[in-house]
Amino acid sequence: MAERRDFLKTAVGGILILKPETVFGSQANSNVEVGLIGCGNRGNWIGPFFPEHTGARVVALADVVKANLDSTAGKFKVDASRAYYGPEAGKQLAHSAVDAVVIETPTYYHAEQAMAAVEAGKHVYMAKPVAVDVPGCKSVLSSGAQAQKKKLTYWVDFQTRSRDVYKELATRVHRGDVGKPALAQVFYYAGRPSKDKGTAGMDAGQRRMANFYMDKVLGGDIIVEQNIHVIDVANWLLQGHPLKAYGSGGRTDWRGTPFDAGDAWDHFLVQFQYPGNVQADFSSNQLTNSFSDLCVRVFGIDGCADSHYGGLIKITGKNAWMGAEKDDTFKGGAVENVKLFVASIREGKPIYNFEESVRSNMTAILGRTAAYLNREVTWDEIEKSNEKWTADLKLRW
Repeated sequence: MAERRDFLKTAVGGILILKPETVFGSQANSNVEVGLIGCGNRGNWIGPFFPEHTGARVVALADVVKANLDSTAGKFKVDASRAYYGPEAGKQLAHSAVDAVVIETPTYYHAEQAMAAVEAGKHVYMAKPVAVDVPGCKSVLSSGAQAQKKKLTYWVDFQTRSRDVYKELATRVHRGDVGKPALAQVFYYAGRPSKDKGTAGMDAGQRRMANFYMDKVLGGDIIVEQNIHVIDVANWLLQGHPLKAYGSGGRTDWRGTPFDAGDAWDHFLVQFQYPGNVQADFSSNQLTNSFSDLCVRVFGIDGCADSHYGGLIKITGKNAWMGAEKDDTFKGGAVENVKLFVASIREGKPIYNFEESVRSNMTAILGRTAAYLNREVTWDEIEKSNEKWTADLKLRW
């Protein structure tokens, strides 16, 4: 792990051990009951992994869209009294009788909901990214440190880091199989996430929630909400975070198309400079389905580490290695994270990854800021930022 910067010193290192019989007053290996905050597509996709792969039970739900809440309650057979609806639904769930809180809401709410869960004494499983702005990242460091003190697991769902083939790739790069890294190529090319998900009768706030992937404030823009997958792998392989970045980008005119939703940019070009004068060329677009790939390549004088999310993972050159022709990164990584999370609760051995999650989140924010300003921005500048993004949805209840 890279040296901790001052920004990351708020967290306490190490894994803390809790006697199995003291986990929420239950015996080790007893049933784990979880509450799911966020009943949209992502919540309904990952929620079933808990009972299917671990035997944990989904016993409570929370959402601000009544139709989603009701349909998900039927799916998990959650009693109506435990299906929380409205602006305080997340907090109500966190303070209810659950062992753990699973956060699958728009990114804008992650930090606040994680803090509420930890304050209520609950384990936290959270979708990436952790926040849309720097104050949110600082909040996650704070709630993560509190979770450590309370001996609560605090886990962010980065799928690549749980996959054995990616772990082996990182080990080989870190031991020098490609030589000292000199250059990295990082890109995330994909089509639009979806057409406008809004429906008749939705107010403006609910429509924004439905399309949060493409909403700057609710999602953090695509470089944070989507592209963080490859940015996290770059940080992992290069064992640190960039010192500065220069960027540009923009948003294409989508008026009159089925994808005219949100205000997020749909392409970014950023050059990151890592310690040791290692340059990483990053680019992304969510414009067209004609070419899609999520790739991180690290070059040294002895070879190239070549990785593709869900695809080929290998090293070419002096120390050639074939890791996998194809990897089930998306689903397999999520399932493995769910298993790790529930096992940590049952065994009374909390696990944490919030520091590296924040580091990658901050890297994405660094690139976003450099692109918005179209100038060089340093890591130190980002660390000092107090800019708090505000959604002001004005939802009707």
